[in-house]
Amino acid sequence: MKYYIISGEASGDLHGSNLIKEIRKNDPSADFRCWGGDKMEAAGATLVKHYKELAFMGFLEVIKNLRTILKNIGFCKTDILQYQPSALILIDYPGFNLRIAKWAREQHINVIYYISPQVWAWKENRVKLIKNCVDKMLVILPFEKEFYQKWNYEVEYVGHPLVEVVEEFLTQFNRNQESGIKYQESNNKIALLPGSRQQEILKKLPIMLEVARYFPDYQFVVAKAPGLDDDFYANLLAPYQNVSSVVNKTYALLVEAKAALVTSGTATLETALFGVPEVICYKGSAFSYQIAKRLIKIKFIGLVNLIMDKEVVKELIQDELTVENLRKELTSLLTDKNKQNQLKQDYAALKTLLSKGGHASANAAASIHQYLTTLPQ
Repeated sequence: MKYYIISGEASGDLHGSNLIKEIRKNDPSADFRCWGGDKMEAAGATLVKHYKELAFMGFLEVIKNLRTILKNIGFCKTDILQYQPSALILIDYPGFNLRIAKWAREQHINVIYYISPQVWAWKENRVKLIKNCVDKMLVILPFEKEFYQKWNYEVEYVGHPLVEVVEEFLTQFNRNQESGIKYQESNNKIALLPGSRQQEILKKLPIMLEVARYFPDYQFVVAKAPGLDDDFYANLLAPYQNVSSVVNKTYALLVEAKAALVTSGTATLETALFGVPEVICYKGSAFSYQIAKRLIKIKFIGLVNLIMDKEVVKELIQDELTVENLRKELTSLLTDKNKQNQLKQDYAALKTLLSKGGHASANAAASIHQYLTTLPQ
């Protein structure tokens, strides 16, 4: 069969590549064409557009690049029609993918969505569009199944693909340790994961860094965003004696970290899967925060807490994100044995929830294969 996969981000490229590998196990003669990145191409897909050409974030940037975006949508439709896929597989990236899904339904193309847009957080009315144009929705967060049931739309929960990504890293890490390839060993590292965009880093990282003054016996390590220049970080880090940085080594850092200060997002889930005690940090502009408060309808901002439906890890949001509050929470994570034990239990329960008796990529591939092979020819 022929599969056309569309992802517009680095994470989608990673999860798409693992999905391709698993689909091949069910369908050895499968052919893939994709919008993604190096990982999907390495997995054997013909790369049509790289996600780096599609990364337009924020309202103003989208308006400024509207002509390019519309041109990409038009090109994508033409390319799909020429390829004539057995299925169109969409990975998150809703602004682009939902437009393509609506069009594909009109062309009678099978539409499968892997990794749902976060419609449960905001823009809930998008569910109506999804119901009308997506034939099969595969979700990766356990509460998403219940959310869609409210809308009388049956979806399938396949587990979270980050579980296998982290497991694969840890397996390789342990092999390297056994074969004598050593990472820099330390038992006093605190990981700082301040995000990937310059604006969000400038809001949060200075507060995270100031906390380092209260913990002189610990080494604070900033995980840099690969897309930002070293000069951007240099001035921020310069005043601190016990602060260093890494780039493209976040997982290696989390293996060693005693605790972590993490900006909200997928990184909070990755940190938990590595078993690292963490504090979730969020701070935006006052204007943006007030808008978000009115639009977003969720109890927590951290994925760990959302999935477990309770505050497993502390969230310091907006005005609560202060040096003093962060110092108190970090002290508690490093010294409170009861808190450490409770976190271990909650993290273990989280991993069980996200594993769903297997790996997301294999579950998703099996589901896709079963769905397509049972369709009338």
